[in-house]
Amino acid sequence: MRTSGKIWLLIAAAGPLSWLALAAGSDHHQPQEEGNQDSEFTFLRLVYSGPGWARRGWSWSWQTDYPKADLQFLYGLEKLSDFTFVSSGNKALSILDAEVFDYPFLYAVEVGRMHLSDQEASKLREYLLRGGFLVVDDFHGSWEWNNFYQQIKKVFPEYEPVDLPLSHPVFHCYYDIDELIQIPGIQYLFYGKTWEKGGYDARYMGIMDERGRLMVMINHNVDLGDAWEWAEVEEYPRKYANLAFQLGINYIVYAMTH
Repeated sequence: MRTSGKIWLLIAAAGPLSWLALAAGSDHHQPQEEGNQDSEFTFLRLVYSGPGWARRGWSWSWQTDYPKADLQFLYGLEKLSDFTFVSSGNKALSILDAEVFDYPFLYAVEVGRMHLSDQEASKLREYLLRGGFLVVDDFHGSWEWNNFYQQIKKVFPEYEPVDLPLSHPVFHCYYDIDELIQIPGIQYLFYGKTWEKGGYDARYMGIMDERGRLMVMINHNVDLGDAWEWAEVEEYPRKYANLAFQLGINYIVYAMTH
């Protein structure tokens, strides 16, 4: 979510990333043999277009929490996992950029404001069917869901988003996650609310191909990006930051091993 100047002052006054020691306290991770091989990983963010927010054809919404959330997640990936990923940093690319096909993982935020042209939808479909993995995050309520649904149906008219059971491998491929709760944005510190825009219930959903491989991970009424970005703020509850990093790491492992 977008942040005010007041919040930037709060983060500037915060201490070092001591939250990592707390987050690492969970001993439920289960390394997969294949994941312990040397691999290069780039955190790739999707640049998308969107009517009403466009400048030179691109929406500003794609860059919410950018680049701090992405960089803090990479820092957490290094510290909270024993995988020998060789991080090559973070990037932001349009799906129309051929370079996107070099990376197995793609992250998109505020997809309630996303608009895909026919060409973008076609390329995203190709990317996902060829083995890519998309995580969508930080969108809330029925209006934003309806917009995302319309856009993703341009990509996969034949597939429906479904709620994922806690037993799904994506929740157990590294950290063994035993509860899925709503992860709030930074507004929680000011209003005490875990929800935004009428999105009271967290939904962890997915779109799978005909073989059952998860192609799109959908975090609806959830804000992993804010939890990564503000994890070092002592007032932000550790249980939310911990789960956000554990989920993110699991998503990466799934993307690189399935």
